[in-house]
Amino acid sequence: MPPSQKNIQNPSRRRFLLGGAIMLGGFLTADVTLRQPQDLRIEKHILPMKKVPEGRELRLVQLSDLHLRTSQGYFERVARKVSALKPDIILLTGDYLEENRNLAGVLKFLRRLRAPAGIFAVQGNWEYWARLEGENLRRQFTRADTTLLLNERRDVQVNGLRLSILGVDYPSPGDQVSRLVKKASSERINLMMSHVPAFNHQLLDKHIDLVLAGHTHGGQVRIPLLPPLYLPRFSGSFVAGFYQAGWAKVPLYVNRGLGTSMLPVRFLCPPEITLFRLVSQKRDHSVAQNNPARIPAPSSIRQSPPR
Repeated sequence: MPPSQKNIQNPSRRRFLLGGAIMLGGFLTADVTLRQPQDLRIEKHILPMKKVPEGRELRLVQLSDLHLRTSQGYFERVARKVSALKPDIILLTGDYLEENRNLAGVLKFLRRLRAPAGIFAVQGNWEYWARLEGENLRRQFTRADTTLLLNERRDVQVNGLRLSILGVDYPSPGDQVSRLVKKASSERINLMMSHVPAFNHQLLDKHIDLVLAGHTHGGQVRIPLLPPLYLPRFSGSFVAGFYQAGWAKVPLYVNRGLGTSMLPVRFLCPPEITLFRLVSQKRDHSVAQNNPARIPAPSSIRQSPPR
């Protein structure tokens, strides 16, 4: 090839490669900042329990870590999907706010939610950082028919089932966990909510049937075959999904959350709405047949890491 022609083609090739790299970077940036943070997934789990009579069922929806800024369109879609799941109870595990303290947006979202047996919430670290916590936040949530639990137990009855909801306030200190565990009755289904998954699980006993947590965002950015790049304080080694907590091996579920924190990105870690169907251990054979992968077997549930 003549030198003159070679000199003409090389700059063109470099410009082509540079342009391609810029386009690829632009597509990737748009994907992790626009598409993936709103690539909402619905995770469904069936939990057989001795305390649920045959033929009965309790439908729980867990939402966590909204970090609601201004994306009302996204949260309107979340509310529609929650409604379609027909929950008996909605459980919210903290971090509703962000730096802009968009309490009005949070209340607007909560008013879109419906559950015949109630909506119950606990606080996360962002409520404290935003200084909209405690009794102040409780009064605000009451305006949206949402009960904020501050180291408290609330009893409800739905579909003939007696249920206690135990709400531990952030950061789930041992004395409060112990106090609430003592309030759990063996005659009731006992659900514990904690914003953070890493607390003293040895304080739990066999009266606690399920613990729900959030806080980790599932790591938010996940590189295949590698651990999360970052997990916030009080995450411990918990990332997402089911674990067994403490000596009693209580099922603990860590929700990936709906929003983002620190950086407005998600990568291979989609936001989630979680539906738990609590059924009898003598559940209909058809239910088990249709959802075999959704029943967490002990061998598939990770033991909680030691503290």
